[in-house]
Amino acid sequence: MKKRINLTLALISIMILAPNYVFGMHIMEGFLPIKWAIFWYVVSLPFVIMGMRKISKTFNDNPNQKMLFALVTAFVFILSALKMPSITGSTSHPTGTGLGAILFGPLPMSVSGLIVLLFQALLLAHGGITTLGANVFSMAVAGPYVAFAIYKMLKNKNKKIAIFTAAACANIFTYVVTSVQLAFAHPDVVGGVTSSLLKFLSIFAFTQIPLAIAEGILTVIILNLIANYENEAGYEIEKNN
Repeated sequence: MKKRINLTLALISIMILAPNYVFGMHIMEGFLPIKWAIFWYVVSLPFVIMGMRKISKTFNDNPNQKMLFALVTAFVFILSALKMPSITGSTSHPTGTGLGAILFGPLPMSVSGLIVLLFQALLLAHGGITTLGANVFSMAVAGPYVAFAIYKMLKNKNKKIAIFTAAACANIFTYVVTSVQLAFAHPDVVGGVTSSLLKFLSIFAFTQIPLAIAEGILTVIILNLIANYENEAGYEIEKNN
């Protein structure tokens, strides 16, 4: 199994690392007022705690899942570290969390996302410590729950469409939540939160929608690779979800 997962990881790296974008985005360090920074830490913390408990139970039941979880976390790290410029100086990137939500359910992704976002903030200056709670909630809580719900609703009709839609919608919803976070933190002087929200949503839409489509396609390819190299993958997906 280890060789198979390593091969899958190598294939992922080849496909993902081909682009070389040079800009970054999560909500950057210091961009949120302290009250909002604390608020999002408080909101995200229960999901991280529950995610740790879910991971512990999963690993106790099936230790072989550790390698797959590491693969998922690496996928999120690599994908969310790819950045492309948006308009007005903003930037966008894929999230990668839909894959993990399909394989493990949404709660473990809060832990995976926390690990990824923490390392990116410390090592890549991508995001920040004060904004970590907000970034965890948007990318590692809200997005995975949307992916999980959509996959559950559609998987019995057409699994590939379910995977594609789940991953793409998780990507888009992450940026909807990010826009809401930014709108509340920085309301427009004239139009308030609503006007600010519309501005942030329009900024991200130009780049995020194509990225969401690309991420949906990539997630289908990756899950097919995992299924090809791990015979029991279908059983594991159903078991975890």
